[in-house]
Amino acid sequence: MTSEVLYNGDLRTTCTHLKSGSHFETDAPTDNNGKGERFSPTDLLATSLAACMITVMGIKARTMDFDLNDVKIEVLKKMAADPRRVSGIDLKVHIPENLAVIDAKTIDILKRTGYTCPVAKSLHPDIEVNIEWGAWG
Repeated sequence: MTSEVLYNGDLRTTCTHLKSGSHFETDAPTDNNGKGERFSPTDLLATSLAACMITVMGIKARTMDFDLNDVKIEVLKKMAADPRRVSGIDLKVHIPENLAVIDAKTIDILKRTGYTCPVAKSLHPDIEVNIEWGAWG
């Protein structure tokens, strides 16, 4: 087993990673009867894309003898109705100055690595993903 999810009532869950014991809570969003005080499950879906992309890009950078410290990705989740679902994810990548000057070939390798992360490959093709790469164009 990977994790367990406990329903706490009031549209909130506690998610526990079984190997580490690490946990966090989710909450239903305010536009769906919740308090919106925590990540919603659909927030986690969109955020997982950014986390997965930067993780595999970090692995690739490490094999190329540098790191991606301080790269930040802002995430905007877009919802659709009927059926209620995530319809789009916009990512805005912020590249620190020391990484803005790496060569075009390395940037291309990192971008391709990000585009092919496991979460990206698991998303339904109807989810429109837009990525603004900032200094990496």
